[in-house]
Amino acid sequence: MEDQWPRALLRAALLDAGYDAVGARSVPEAFALPVSDPERGPVRLVIVDRPVLGHEESAVAQLLRMHGNPIALLLAPAGEGTPAGSWHRVIHRPVSIGGIISVVQTLLPLAATASGDIE
Repeated sequence: MEDQWPRALLRAALLDAGYDAVGARSVPEAFALPVSDPERGPVRLVIVDRPVLGHEESAVAQLLRMHGNPIALLLAPAGEGTPAGSWHRVIHRPVSIGGIISVVQTLLPLAATASGDIE
């Protein structure tokens, strides 16, 4: 259960930054997520927060294809070289949640929204 906290905090920070974030504990669990939800739209970004082992590379590639090849971001362990895969960006740990959000905002900027005066 302890490994849920970093994922929950990242999801909360993404939501706070204006992104609609859904989490999965593993690549196999992520296959259960719908390709496009009528209320949410398509998956536009996938963040993998653990090393991708050789036998998992094809599963990650299949997951990305299933979702129309969204932006793929990997959070990799410190000291690891650039892992194989179609990653748009690899971030090496340690990294703050704010640092991850900053990279997400660069890779997937939100549409500008109209803002009004506060009364």
